[in-house]
Amino acid sequence: MLMSRQDDIEYQPDTLAIRTGHTRSFEGEHAEPIYLTSSFVYANAAEAAAKFSGQEAGNIYSRFTNPTVAMFEKRLAALEGAERAVATSSGMAAIMAVAMSFLKTGDHVVCSRAVFGSTVSLFEKYVAKFGVAVDFVDLTDLAAWQNAVKPETRLLFVESPSNPLAEVADVQALADIAHANDALLAIDNSFCTPALQQPIKFGADLVVYSATKYLDGQGRALGGAVVGSHKLLEEVFGYVRTTGPSMSPFNAWVFLKGLETLRLRMRAHSEGAQKLAEFLNAHDKVEKVYYAGLPEHAGHELAAKQQSGFGGIVSFVVKGGREGAWKVVDHTQFISITGNLGDAKSTITHPATTTHGKLSAEAKQAAGICEGLIRVSVGLEDIDDIIRDLSRGLDLI
Repeated sequence: MLMSRQDDIEYQPDTLAIRTGHTRSFEGEHAEPIYLTSSFVYANAAEAAAKFSGQEAGNIYSRFTNPTVAMFEKRLAALEGAERAVATSSGMAAIMAVAMSFLKTGDHVVCSRAVFGSTVSLFEKYVAKFGVAVDFVDLTDLAAWQNAVKPETRLLFVESPSNPLAEVADVQALADIAHANDALLAIDNSFCTPALQQPIKFGADLVVYSATKYLDGQGRALGGAVVGSHKLLEEVFGYVRTTGPSMSPFNAWVFLKGLETLRLRMRAHSEGAQKLAEFLNAHDKVEKVYYAGLPEHAGHELAAKQQSGFGGIVSFVVKGGREGAWKVVDHTQFISITGNLGDAKSTITHPATTTHGKLSAEAKQAAGICEGLIRVSVGLEDIDDIIRDLSRGLDLI
């Protein structure tokens, strides 16, 4: 970190987001460099042997050691208040890295029903192939979590806030349940980012990210990360080193730049989303709004305790089912119709036929994914323009 070597000040997050991780090279560069190289050169055979054996720290091969990627990992860990982070090629790769690092045949996972559709598929279709059982429970039902835990349970997996209904987990309570059974609690914090929530402070063991979302903030690059203690992350590092779901140096540099403005952006996203949620909550064509910033939201008080903001995702149910929802989506003029989120550009999607489209009808019903549901990722455009764009379709229902 480029700060005074005599400086023992505990820097604030805004400073850490800009200064952590960069050690200047002999070139004296101001901005972080992109090390686009697959391998690294040694002065002699002895140095190569020492680095390959782990006796000497240093870069070996960019599948698992790259200076630009390491900068991103150090910066993200600092913002999270964690010991270490390991970068991956995508958010789903990060979740798979957790599963493969800590689960074995005969183990059991308890997962929230309120997770991204691909997360459900990952556990049910792929992790299950290795003889790992998974049970899905309601995110906010602590008794259900407690009852689902078995002696062989090794992982509790949660999104909080959830996608797309913004359900809020009691992280400390779930951590207590996990740790009483010698299991790990992993939290997908992609919706809040460390700018709004730091799950490790509430007892989570692992935090996973789709860096593709808010960490980037402009929809440019794919990436993910796992954050936690050095001991746990050493297992994740070994998995990434061996199997290769690695983050590219260029993408790591994009995410580094994203982290520099993360807190500013998350504050703006949250402010816009709050205004949109309040507008939708009063609209006669809207049946229900899912946003933790609304006082009537079931998770409002818990979110206010665990988070420093309510985030930029607003989901709502319109009258008329799929026909009404598609009418709203199709009549937008500048909001992007895409499944991605966390972008400076506002995005809109119909979860039942996109992000959660591969779930069975029963699974959709259990997860609260109805045909009238719309998810909006509130961008950084003027909020009055966003409201006006959504109103075009709402007024036609």
